[in-house]
Amino acid sequence: MEKENIAKENLLVITDDLNLPFGSIRIKAKGSDGGHNGLKNIQLILNTVDYPRYRFGISDEFKKGQQVDYVLGEWNEQEKAKLPERLEKSKEVVESFALAGLANTMNSFNGK
Repeated sequence: MEKENIAKENLLVITDDLNLPFGSIRIKAKGSDGGHNGLKNIQLILNTVDYPRYRFGISDEFKKGQQVDYVLGEWNEQEKAKLPERLEKSKEVVESFALAGLANTMNSFNGK
């Protein structure tokens, strides 16, 4: 893909994260790809690690060699029960980012 000039201050990358417990929220202004293929691709396109990202924890409850099946698989019953509230919180994160900016959003939502 051809590299383009993208207004990074208006960009919020939303990604799943195996390194966080299910439903955990982490919002960062920049950082490494942490081995996440999607973030590797975004960093290649943007040519920087300086862009806001919202990481949504999906946990790491998979057997060795089963990561792909886990990530693309079904939510368990406990996760399904918690998912509506976590999606509502995610909606609030995105709205806050758009209306209040990155710093306020990080202060309001990180760790919640």
